[in-house]
Amino acid sequence: MTGEKLWHKSYAPGVPYEVDIEKVTMAEVLSRTAKKYPDKTAFIYMGKKISYREFERLVNLFARSLVDLGVKKGDKVGFVLPNLPQLVIAIHAAYKLGAVTVMNNPLYTELELQNQLNDSDCKLVIILDLLLPRILKIRANTQIEKIVTCHINDYLPFPVKQLFPFVKKAMYRKIEPQKYIYEFMDLIKKYPDSPVDNTSEWDDLAALIYTGGTTGVSKGAMLTHANISSVLQQWKAWFPTLKDGEEVVMGIYPIFHSAGYSVSMNMSIFSGWTNILIPRPEPKGIIDALKRYRPSFLPGVPTIYQGLLKEERFRRMDLSFVKGFF
Repeated sequence: MTGEKLWHKSYAPGVPYEVDIEKVTMAEVLSRTAKKYPDKTAFIYMGKKISYREFERLVNLFARSLVDLGVKKGDKVGFVLPNLPQLVIAIHAAYKLGAVTVMNNPLYTELELQNQLNDSDCKLVIILDLLLPRILKIRANTQIEKIVTCHINDYLPFPVKQLFPFVKKAMYRKIEPQKYIYEFMDLIKKYPDSPVDNTSEWDDLAALIYTGGTTGVSKGAMLTHANISSVLQQWKAWFPTLKDGEEVVMGIYPIFHSAGYSVSMNMSIFSGWTNILIPRPEPKGIIDALKRYRPSFLPGVPTIYQGLLKEERFRRMDLSFVKGFF
């Protein structure tokens, strides 16, 4: 496409008419960002900060764990998690191996999970400890062979982590030993701290993101590294005022959702930004994070903004630090 079109007049200043897409896989994206911004905070979870250097190290460790669990290129890895550090780490570990990330809504019923896990042919699932009983009930009706559990308190900072089991007993589940159940934190402690080769390629399948199911059974949209990388580069072009290595993103969108997966999680990593992980997008937690971290980019949906606007603290807040809403 060349020349100016009628719709170009509606573009904001600095938005290009065309985008030259760079063929860079999502595994290559993290390696590049970690090299360029090693000390930049990649994400913040309940006050815990993890740099891009540490993020890449954890990705390599968990990638080795996945290999040891039998995951190879093209295999499907299921996720049933809210916005936790383990989710971001495990997704990018799967990218490195050329595996396919299969995103599932943690609020799904047992039948919905069963249908989706069977449709995607997942043999390994990474799940929140509190949801383990749900998976165990349906495991015999699926191809699931191995389960990795994650706890909400795994990456809480001191002293919150030490107090967590006593303060939030209902949000922690002790896992009984089983030969096919593994703990996320135990796995990443088992392996040497060394790089893992990127085996994914541009046209490889990277994700199955399921539709909302409003017209029937949810369907898995097949996204390649090319799809994900291209859409990130297009999104970046729409926000020319947001600078690489400088911005802070409010990670409200659930990562299992296509917008959270791309705009919130992966665009942040592509650009070297800091992502504030919000496990439960409730007004109080969002407002507290806004005051504490002053994010420059706030992606959300109308229902989230409607909830925030009902809160007097939000209505009275000076949001001049936000460069862009979505």
